[in-house]
Amino acid sequence: MTTPGCPPVSSTLEEEKKHYKETSFDAEVASYAPRLRGRKLTVSIAFVAGTGFTLFGYDQGVMSALLTAGQFEKVFPQVVVDSSHPNHATLQSFVVAIYEIGCLMGALSNLWVGDHLGRRRTIALGGCIMIIGAILQTTSYSYAQLVVARIVTGVGNGLNTSTVPSYHAELSSAAKRGALILIEGSLITFGVMISFWASGSSAQWRVPIALQIVLALVMVFGIGFLPESPRWLVKQNRNAEAMAVISALENKSPDDAEVQRTYHAIREAVAIEDFGTSGGLGDKHASQNHKRSPLRKLLVGGRSQHFRRASLGTILFQRLGLSDVTSRLIAAANGTEYFLASIIAIFIIDRIGRRKLMLFGAVGQCITMILLAVLGSVQGAGAQVVSAVLLFVFNSFFAIGWLGMTWLYPAEIVGLEIRAPANALSTSSNWIFNFVVVMVTGPSFNNISWGTYIVFAALNAFIIPVVYFFFPETAGRSLEDMDVVFALAYNEGVSPVGVSLRKDIPLAGSPEADRILGIETVDQKVDASGETS
Repeated sequence: MTTPGCPPVSSTLEEEKKHYKETSFDAEVASYAPRLRGRKLTVSIAFVAGTGFTLFGYDQGVMSALLTAGQFEKVFPQVVVDSSHPNHATLQSFVVAIYEIGCLMGALSNLWVGDHLGRRRTIALGGCIMIIGAILQTTSYSYAQLVVARIVTGVGNGLNTSTVPSYHAELSSAAKRGALILIEGSLITFGVMISFWASGSSAQWRVPIALQIVLALVMVFGIGFLPESPRWLVKQNRNAEAMAVISALENKSPDDAEVQRTYHAIREAVAIEDFGTSGGLGDKHASQNHKRSPLRKLLVGGRSQHFRRASLGTILFQRLGLSDVTSRLIAAANGTEYFLASIIAIFIIDRIGRRKLMLFGAVGQCITMILLAVLGSVQGAGAQVVSAVLLFVFNSFFAIGWLGMTWLYPAEIVGLEIRAPANALSTSSNWIFNFVVVMVTGPSFNNISWGTYIVFAALNAFIIPVVYFFFPETAGRSLEDMDVVFALAYNEGVSPVGVSLRKDIPLAGSPEADRILGIETVDQKVDASGETS
């Protein structure tokens, strides 16, 4: 029996319980507040992520730059190519290319390691493995030891390159995400550049190799001061920590409307994964979605369109390279120009968008390869000079259109549920094609000469319609907004490319977006603290 004019006791208890839960959650959020906030936190994340990619570029370039160093050849005569040792060409290519196999192994291991350890611990693990590999390389006294050391270093780099872009993307705002991650692409070329100049000094070859350890230590210790990805934290039901990180990144209070919308958009992305709404209630397999293995999740269609999105990320990594300059000085200058050209993309990526830059790069690369083929069929010193210049031109088109894009776009295009395994596969395809290019380019030029450029030109030409018809625009949208784009395209039976170019797409976390994603049909709702109601 209740007293007239007073609320029922049960109602009061429910309100008190709700108030206590909200107060407790707020206190927990405050306890997890990162030491850095706003711009300082963003810069720190960019610095540590950039260090990882500088290490990647340096490690790739240093071995190629050392192959013709006299002191290196004395310790490893297997890399000396001359008329008396024609088979050494294969051994020389192998010691460079085997690194790509190690990277492939590391990237593939991220199919299982990535979501289990989290972004920070995976990066730290990759850095520690690279330190071990660098030590083994520095102390090598035999060709076999050097090969093993290169594989070990590659495993660590494979873990890092398949994790750092996702980590950075998940901690970046939609407005600045493109520029921030393209900085990583530029730092790859910066690492390549310093590796060429460092190897040209009179110092022992072991010193340039040992410099990798310094970069890896900076990355490993630096990541310890940074927060975990809020997307991964929510997946682990560590919601208060996730809210604290989002608040710190935005430099706003946890109860700010934008912070709340971002948080709830991430919660809804996880709800889709947990409760199987991505395929709609009519999908009898949807409720089992969260039980799938990482590889099987990549094959899901429906509103999430995981398979289509993972495929787009993988296609990007079928990159082409060219190593036709033997002079160390020209190679160093080439690497320097490569780095400088890559900076241009940082300032225009978020204004122009991803699609236009990719198309610009592919068209320019195709035309450059055609010109190289024409000049290759012409004998003469003038043609050789112009060909050398065109290699710089090719670098410029690639640096502006594709270098950073190959790391940015795969992290943006896939959903939270498959981000780690999809990026593991896309990065793996990078290392597979790098290995193929390193191993076949030399023999290809020996057998078909300038015809090799025709093959490269055809592949670049093929990329143009693929990008135009199948690659949605991701600029200016949050990672969760892309879930809405693909779900709306699925609901309307149209291409995600056209939907991505529309201006009327509701923001993730809004009621309109919830309806598109099918979240309003979920029987169980999740409150801010992560508990079901």
